[in-house]
Amino acid sequence: MFLYLSKLLPLFIYPLGFTCVLLVVALVMLWKKSRWVAIPVVAALLTLLLTSNGWTALAMVRSLEWQNIPSQLPSAEAIVVLGGSTKAGFPPRPGVDLSEEGDRVLYGATLYRQGLAPLIIVSGGRIEWKGSGPPEAEDMTEILTQIGVPRSAIVQEPNSYNTHDNAVNVKKILQQRGINRILLVTSAMHMPRSLAIFKRQKIDAVAAPTDFLISSNEIQEIQGTVEARLLNLLPDSSHLQNFTRALKEYVGLLIYKLRGWA
Repeated sequence: MFLYLSKLLPLFIYPLGFTCVLLVVALVMLWKKSRWVAIPVVAALLTLLLTSNGWTALAMVRSLEWQNIPSQLPSAEAIVVLGGSTKAGFPPRPGVDLSEEGDRVLYGATLYRQGLAPLIIVSGGRIEWKGSGPPEAEDMTEILTQIGVPRSAIVQEPNSYNTHDNAVNVKKILQQRGINRILLVTSAMHMPRSLAIFKRQKIDAVAAPTDFLISSNEIQEIQGTVEARLLNLLPDSSHLQNFTRALKEYVGLLIYKLRGWA
C-alpha cells in the first residue's frame, strides 16, 4: 500500500497534477458563481508557465545532476546498476528495449570493460501494476550479455521496487560475498537520493553517474544568444517533464529522510 500511495499522492503536487487541481477548484467556484474564480485560473497558468520554461527546468535538473561528478573513478569490488532503465520485451518489440535511462546499463558495461570492477550487480524488480514481465534485473542481464559482458560476471537482484529496496537487498549480496566498495551507477538526477540511501545502509558507495540531461553545452546554448534566451522562456512539454522529474527527486529525498531511509 505504501508503494502505491507513494506513487499516487505526489501526483497532485507535481505541476500538471497541481494545475488540474486548480482548474477543478476554478470550475467549482464558477458553478457557485464566485467572484474569486480568476485566482485559481491565474495560479494554474503561472504554474505551467514557470515550470515549463527552459530556464527553470535547467536550474532544477542541474542542481541535482552536478552534485556528484567524480574527477576520476577508483577501482572497486563490484559495480551496482540500479533498475528503471528497460522495457520488457513484449511484441512488437523484438526484445528488451532500453528506456531513456538505459545509459545506466551501458555505462555499467563500460566501467566493467575498463577493469574498474570484476562484477556487475543489477538491481531491480518490476511492479505488477506498472507493467508486467520479468524483473528488470533479468532484462538488464540480457542487455549486458548482448554487449559482451560474460554472464558469470553478473549477479541479479530481482526483488527491489524502490531505491530503498535496492540498497537493502544489495547490501545482503555484498555481505554474502565479502564486498566492501562499490561503484554505484544510476542516472545523474537520481544519484543524490540513491547515494544517500546506500550510505545510510553503511555501504561504501562511490557515485558513478550517467544519463546526464544537462551538460555544459546545453548551458552555453541557452545563454548563447538573445533568441535562445527568449525561446527558452516559452512553454515546452520537454521542459515540463524535466522539471517534474527533478521535483520528484526532491520530494522522494524528503520522504526518504522523513522515513529514516536517507
